[in-house]
Amino acid sequence: MQRFILKRKNHIMAINAILTIAAFVSKLGFKNEGIAVIALVIASILGVAPILIQAYQSLRVKVISIDVLVTIAVIGAFIIKNFEESAIVTFLFLFGAYLEQRTLNKTRSAIKELIKMAPESALKQMANGEFKEVEIDSVDVGDILLVKTGAKVPVDGMVITGEGHINEASITGEAIPVSKKADSEVYAGTIVENGTVQIIANRVGEDTTFGKIIELVEEAQDSKSQAERFIDKFSKYYTPAVLAFAFIVYIISRDTELAITILVLGCPGALVIGVPVSSVAGIGNGARQGVLFKGSEVISDFSNADTVVFDKTGTLTVGNPKVADDEFYSADKDEILAYLASVEKESDHPLAKAIIEYIGDIKTYKVEETDVVKGEGIIANVKGSKVAVGNVALMKREGIYLGEKVRTDIGKFERKGNSLVLTSINGQLKALIGIRDQIRLGVKENLLRLKKVGIKNLVVLSGDNQGTVDMVAQELGLTEAYGNMLPEDKSAYIKKMQSKGQIVAFVGDGVNDSPSLAIAHVGIAMGSGADVAIETSDIVLMNSDFSRLPYARALTKAITRNMLQNIVIAIGVVLILLAGVFFSEWMNMSIGMLAHEASILVVILNGMRLLRYKFRKQQ
Repeated sequence: MQRFILKRKNHIMAINAILTIAAFVSKLGFKNEGIAVIALVIASILGVAPILIQAYQSLRVKVISIDVLVTIAVIGAFIIKNFEESAIVTFLFLFGAYLEQRTLNKTRSAIKELIKMAPESALKQMANGEFKEVEIDSVDVGDILLVKTGAKVPVDGMVITGEGHINEASITGEAIPVSKKADSEVYAGTIVENGTVQIIANRVGEDTTFGKIIELVEEAQDSKSQAERFIDKFSKYYTPAVLAFAFIVYIISRDTELAITILVLGCPGALVIGVPVSSVAGIGNGARQGVLFKGSEVISDFSNADTVVFDKTGTLTVGNPKVADDEFYSADKDEILAYLASVEKESDHPLAKAIIEYIGDIKTYKVEETDVVKGEGIIANVKGSKVAVGNVALMKREGIYLGEKVRTDIGKFERKGNSLVLTSINGQLKALIGIRDQIRLGVKENLLRLKKVGIKNLVVLSGDNQGTVDMVAQELGLTEAYGNMLPEDKSAYIKKMQSKGQIVAFVGDGVNDSPSLAIAHVGIAMGSGADVAIETSDIVLMNSDFSRLPYARALTKAITRNMLQNIVIAIGVVLILLAGVFFSEWMNMSIGMLAHEASILVVILNGMRLLRYKFRKQQ
């Protein structure tokens, strides 16, 4: 029977809610007290059943849990015949448990999504020299594998032959594919966008970088799910204290009615209701403002956070490379752009797409005799002219003269973190274009707001090169900046900060960010990010609106203050009532019940104030 009831907690919660609503409709709408009382009694009995079972199970192992506290509150409400309180308390508690379980289920689905993204097969070189498709479990360290265009790299390894461009966004978070050739390192789960490479396996299975991402997420979520809530910690001391006090009073006075009065007045109905009301009202306010809190646990952590760590690409920056700088070395700019657009339309490289978007609608020419030089660029014949579009290495290969001004411009562009695209026509350099990810609009101002609401340290961790990361950090006024970081490096850094006593929030958007999102005290995902990142996180900024981050911080501080106010009100009323029992002649059960109910109404109204909270008033 216990198992049957516990398996149907969510159904019981729904029935409890329906009966409670029906009771209020009957009482307020039709003035029918009898039906209202019956509905509330049934709702309370149904609602307390799973809570009572869990309280019994915890007491069996000598643990006084939150379930014991709620059970006592419901019993106390029954004794004073306040069935409205008992029905609402049980619903709120069951609803909180439902939200918590839903969050855990989301976590499990995030891990499943990660596992789905892991490579399942590989083209392995057999003894006869031919490549055969095998399951990933059949690959061992030292095996030679073939990876073609569009395929996932199955293991961590080293390129031994071939060239290609590999999208490493799942590992580094960077959108621009990386050129790979002999002796280049490659990672499992990354995708070969063009080219074909043979690799030798160095790490396989759980030892790969992608395998470590899954392992880190699992470990972090296990540790998070064991974190105790405030109310759990409080119940360990408060519940036995009330029970012991009532028992001692009975032993001394032999007055059963007095002991029951203490037990009833000591039941913290306002405490059990006050904290969830603050939480639900605050979460509702956040949802309306584009901030999704996944349960109440995260509120306390984020309100106390002193350090926010950011991924760079897709978080501080847009995550979509665009042309940021250009320099032309000839007067016929429109003609140069026409040649450039004609060649770049032949490519599906992200840099080519950025250039096409930058040039816009322009007349193009027919392209003939295209020659793709892997890792360097494209050489083509356009309207009888030889056009080369690519990096500095391609220009040197073609013998293009790069004068002092050009070299100065190249240095300047590179210091800004640009990827370079040079264009030559008939052996003459005509244009230099710098492409880089753009910082999100308003990020700098919102980082200043974060500091104003108590964040001391602003750190960026990125898979991008250190120069680019330093440039972003300098422009935004960040405290620390670290580049060339793999997912496990980011997680290790966060653990190091936590070991120093810092409360860390991590903001990211990619698959590679999921371990850091899981391991930080608070994981915050951009709404347009990867599904895995969103599901692993504790807070989601809907529509990837960065301005919602300081709002979320200010809101959690307001919610925490409100919860503390409700706790003080609830405990204060209980202490006054208990003191009144012994030190006054006017205190009796009826007055105690009235004060009890008044305290519940006060904490509810206080919590509801959060629905009207606005950050602008606090600035």
